[in-house]
Amino acid sequence: MTDSGNGSGGGDGGGTRPRDGEPAVETSGLRREYRTRRGPAVVALDDVSVTVERGEVHGLLGPNGAGKSTLMKILSTVLLPTSGTGRVLGHDLTTEHRLIRPLLGIVFGGERGLYPRLTARQNLRYWAALYGLTSRDGAARTDVLLDELGLAERADDRVETFSVGMRQRLHLARGIIGDPRVLLLDEPTSGLDPLAARQLRELIRRLAGEGRTVLLATHDLAEAEVLCDRVTMINHGRVVAAEAPKTLARLVPHQERVRIRAEKPLLTLVRALPGILGVEPADDGTTVVTVDGKETVGRVLAFVVERGVTEVRTELPGLEEVYLRLVHRNETRSVVNR
Repeated sequence: MTDSGNGSGGGDGGGTRPRDGEPAVETSGLRREYRTRRGPAVVALDDVSVTVERGEVHGLLGPNGAGKSTLMKILSTVLLPTSGTGRVLGHDLTTEHRLIRPLLGIVFGGERGLYPRLTARQNLRYWAALYGLTSRDGAARTDVLLDELGLAERADDRVETFSVGMRQRLHLARGIIGDPRVLLLDEPTSGLDPLAARQLRELIRRLAGEGRTVLLATHDLAEAEVLCDRVTMINHGRVVAAEAPKTLARLVPHQERVRIRAEKPLLTLVRALPGILGVEPADDGTTVVTVDGKETVGRVLAFVVERGVTEVRTELPGLEEVYLRLVHRNETRSVVNR
């Protein structure tokens, strides 16, 4: 997005700069415990090591209570880790938080961070001042962001009159008012209708295209598959996997697929073949045959081609299926180890 003024400044007067050659985010052995008055401490994060390269859109996936929000709060310097280390653009999370904060844009959504009785323009100019922009530069950048985020016509209306989608766009504008190098987005499309969610995803792509790093916590697996260069899956406070969405399927290698277009009698024969795990119809009129390995894939291909099937292709499980299998496997291990 277009930059106006000295948007790279922040609470330290604009003197903060990322350290060259360092990843955007890097944690090692991060642990966070919450003390309780009675009983043992609750472990929210346990030995979490994550690396997010500069310019990357990185997804943070996991069920409720997995530890995603705790990790985001630590990276935003709101919480300190119990143990382990973390760095943002080369700066230590525990000792250099004042240098990190001006480099971050944080979008947690909901009601936090916006003042409903102020207008959109007043909200952004207030946050611009907090980031150290002059009144003139803050006003100019506010106008630019309101226009680019489709809020210019409602700029002088109170936020309490905005729809959920408009508030989310204003949240994003607030998060980037200081021209951050790293964006932390926690469920940015939650509660949005499909059109508003698509528009917000397009904005995230544009921000990443400008060289910013985006760490995106989301429950929407389709969103992560479309937006993210890599994803880290967390469950019970531990990292389950960290891969590009397209290569995650290799972590569940015993389940591959053959997609075919065939009549029911042939599908009945396919279902009876050894090594077939499932035969399910797809929305496009094809049938997805799930098999237990590459050898079975070869047998199925040979079987259907010999019987005249011409529309056939192999494919790996999608992100949603991989996620569910890995999380389920992790939960099973947790139960066994108790």
